[in-house]
Amino acid sequence: MKKRFLSYIRSNIKKQYPKYSEDKLDEIMYGVEGIYLTITKSIIILALSLILGIFKELIYLLVAFNFIRLFAFGMHANNSLTCLIFSSFVFLSGAALCKYVVLSKELIYALYLIVLVIIAIYSPADTIKRPLIKKKKRIRFKILSILTVIIYFVTSLFIKDNLIINSMIFGLTVECILILPITYKVFKLPYKNYVKYGLST
Repeated sequence: MKKRFLSYIRSNIKKQYPKYSEDKLDEIMYGVEGIYLTITKSIIILALSLILGIFKELIYLLVAFNFIRLFAFGMHANNSLTCLIFSSFVFLSGAALCKYVVLSKELIYALYLIVLVIIAIYSPADTIKRPLIKKKKRIRFKILSILTVIIYFVTSLFIKDNLIINSMIFGLTVECILILPITYKVFKLPYKNYVKYGLST
C-alpha cells in the first residue's frame, strides 16, 4: 500500500513538474514518505493508547518529546516496521509511566542534570539522510537543545501537575536515548554523518 501510494504521488509530481530532476524528486519523496510514515504510525499508536486508557498522557509526552526533537534530532529506524514497534513500545510505556509514576524532587533534579549533560555532549545527532553539514547550524541546534532542557527544568519548578512534569522529563529521556552513539550502534546506523563530507568539526 505504501509503495503504491508513494508511486502515485511521485508520478503526479513528475507530471505537474516535468523539469524536476530525479534528485529533486527523490528529495521531495523523502519528505512525503516521512509524512506518510508519521501519520500512519501515529494513528496506530494513538489507537492503542485509547484502548489502554492513556491517550491524554501520550499526547502530553509526544508534545514534550517532539519539541526537543526539533533541535536535538536523533536516530530514525532503518525501516518502518522497526520504527513502529520501537515507537509503540517507547511511547506507550512512557505514557503509562507518566500517568502512574510520581518522581521525587531529588530524582527529577538528578535526571535533568543527566539529560543536560547528554544533550550538551551529543546533540544534535544527525542521520544519513539528513546530515548536519554546516558547523554553524550544529552549534545553533545544540544551543537551542540546551535552552529547551533549561526551560523544561524551570517550568517543572513552578508547576504542580505531575503529568506535565513527567511528560517533560520522560520526553527528554527518550530523546537522550535517541542521540546516544550506542543507540545508533545497536540499530546499526552511522553516527556523525557529516564527517563523510570532510567536516569533522
